[in-house]
Amino acid sequence: MRIFDFAIVACWLSCGTALFAGPVAERDGWIVMPTDMPFDTLVTAVKSATKANGMGVVTEAGPTAMAASRGITIPGNRVIGVFNNDFAVKVLATSTAAMIEAPIRFYVTESPDGTSTLSYKTPSHVFAPYADEGGEELSDLAAMLDQRFAAIADAAVMSSH
Repeated sequence: MRIFDFAIVACWLSCGTALFAGPVAERDGWIVMPTDMPFDTLVTAVKSATKANGMGVVTEAGPTAMAASRGITIPGNRVIGVFNNDFAVKVLATSTAAMIEAPIRFYVTESPDGTSTLSYKTPSHVFAPYADEGGEELSDLAAMLDQRFAAIADAAVMSSH
């Protein structure tokens, strides 16, 4: 078993970044927006657009800096959690369980060519599992959030033009 473990590590070391996954692909309930923007520029644009659209950055996380501190180079990767208290109170009025999904996240990823992509799950997709409990009110809130998240995404990716 030790020889097998050693072979895996040796392969990983020789492959370098080849083992890292490719770009985010379109999938059900996701919006994927490739851009020509550098990673840091897109992260800043998402935060600015979030504030401009009446929402707040509630969480932010990414493995890039920590990996670098361990001597591992990976492309830029940031998850930005966005929500606001008004929507939180309204969602809670429809479904306590649905609040586990807040904040809803934008995902900024860097491509090897220096460009970046903005991706997110639509709020209506995120809250769909709670539709029976939250009813029409939750569906309406999710639709409003869909519009707000689309406005944030559009503003962020257009900010370089």
